[in-house]
Amino acid sequence: MNDISLTFGGDPVFDGLDLVVQPQDRVALVGRNGSGKSTLMKVMAGLIEADTGTRVLSPGVSVGYMEQHPDLSAFETLGDFAVSGLEPGQEYLVARVAEGLKMNLDAPVATASGGERRRAALAKLLAEAPDLMLLDEPTNHLDIQAIQWLEDELSTTRAGYVLISHDRAFLRNLTRATLWVDRGQVRRQEKGFEHFEAWRDKAWEEEDLNRHKLNRKIKSEARWAVEGISARRKRNQGRLRELGKLRDERSSQIKRQGAAEMVFEAGPKSGRRVIEAQGISKSYGDKRILNEFDLRVMRGDRIALVGPNGTGKTTLLKMLIGQEEPDTGTVSFGTGIELAVFDQNRSTLVEDDSLWDNLTGDPEMRVSGKADQVMVRGYPKHVVGYLKEFLFDEAQARAPVRSLSGGEKARLILAKIMARQSNLLVLDEPTNDLDVETLDLLQDILGSYEGTAILVSHDRDFLDRVALRTIAMEGNGKAVIYPGGWSDYQAQRQDVPQTPTQKKKSKPSEKPAEKAAPKTGLSFTEQHRLEVLPAEIDRLTAEIAKLEEFLMDPKLFSDAPVKFKKATEGLTERQQKLAKSEEEWMALEEKAEAAQS
Repeated sequence: MNDISLTFGGDPVFDGLDLVVQPQDRVALVGRNGSGKSTLMKVMAGLIEADTGTRVLSPGVSVGYMEQHPDLSAFETLGDFAVSGLEPGQEYLVARVAEGLKMNLDAPVATASGGERRRAALAKLLAEAPDLMLLDEPTNHLDIQAIQWLEDELSTTRAGYVLISHDRAFLRNLTRATLWVDRGQVRRQEKGFEHFEAWRDKAWEEEDLNRHKLNRKIKSEARWAVEGISARRKRNQGRLRELGKLRDERSSQIKRQGAAEMVFEAGPKSGRRVIEAQGISKSYGDKRILNEFDLRVMRGDRIALVGPNGTGKTTLLKMLIGQEEPDTGTVSFGTGIELAVFDQNRSTLVEDDSLWDNLTGDPEMRVSGKADQVMVRGYPKHVVGYLKEFLFDEAQARAPVRSLSGGEKARLILAKIMARQSNLLVLDEPTNDLDVETLDLLQDILGSYEGTAILVSHDRDFLDRVALRTIAMEGNGKAVIYPGGWSDYQAQRQDVPQTPTQKKKSKPSEKPAEKAAPKTGLSFTEQHRLEVLPAEIDRLTAEIAKLEEFLMDPKLFSDAPVKFKKATEGLTERQQKLAKSEEEWMALEEKAEAAQS
């Protein structure tokens, strides 16, 4: 692609873009939601024509594109669509891919979900095996097993590919180069996604330094103009023109979009026991969803539900929060529960209504007599101001929700549930479509959230960073609780078959991780606690320092007594938690040392 420029009104999406994709390239295409990643991929696929510039394919090279919302209207079944374009007798290629992706080729298009349609588009592309595959969010709506199958398939292909994905583990394992879309510019680094964040942070640091130098130079030149221009008017018109150019340069710079101002504010503390499930089970006809299952959820727990699609993760989630009745057993709740739910189907959004109406029309956010305000954690805020905190501009506020990207819809749902206080968060597939920066932020705020969280996700990296316990739905009603996140669960299973990707990464002399017994004298649960406690202690120490700094304001007690009281209580609580965490860490360290001596 040479000198590509594209504008849909307003700032250019791309300007003067030069880009080369080599044979057998394995490229991550990354950038903020709304930065133009999907648009760039469509230009690469030849589906969107640029305003200026040229797109050139080497002779004989075939390009295949998997879009997020494929049009299947001309076909009766998913299989009919997936085999279209193949030579007669090659249908077996689609059948092989369909088995790996766990999709039903006979499913009618008319009733197929968005996820099933995307799997059909992915199956069609993989069966056609073009020289270059352009894959836009191929892991969305796939469970972890299907994601691992796809990862292994792409790791062995001879084709080149460009990937857009929110799944960081998927990108890390597969890519060897990175394209970064940022404010109309596309940069390339000959390293995989694993190195992206360090590259991005360094680039932003240099940008900030250069902007600081430019501001200092403008300030210096402007001072000279004021103090000395009358004496040197004739000789220094050139210097004045240079000052004007510097100011033009500064004004032409596109400001970097900040991070969303997201926060989960915990409401009044719940009881120590949040949920108690005893002997619960569930079946739908002959299909067993859950055998008799016990679970106790305590305040501060971070519990992840994992497993293949259709094994009952969402059903178990609904039983735990009282939205669905179990066939047997009981579910009881602790005291003072304030629930907030992130629904993967986004049923809380009205697609044809504007973002403004979706917020002001929510009964829990409505401010009586104020059509332009919403209630945010007990205080009224202007609706546009609140939307800006989640990176929506004023023009988007009046646009219909259906015009948003998947990641923007996810941010809007987060804006709705973050407007209320809660002490129990239920997050069903919260990571779908979110960009790397928003994922990092969501992970950080979950880490500091004072309540309890239960989540369903197929994002292995996110599970490892957030979950303290994992409930694995393993099929035929079997649910097993493991300490830790996804990697901990994999290490503890006794019957995990290694995928080709996992075998490739293991050294011949290494024993499978799940067969290695702990040598510390600690149980798996104790070993996990010993590993996570240092980070927990660091987090509590940092929060204590922030609260102590906040309470040093001498006017705080008189000007904001409620905030003073809440901060004081929060400080006391964290000091107590820190003392307990340090005692627990010392006890586990002593136990481990005693076992080794």
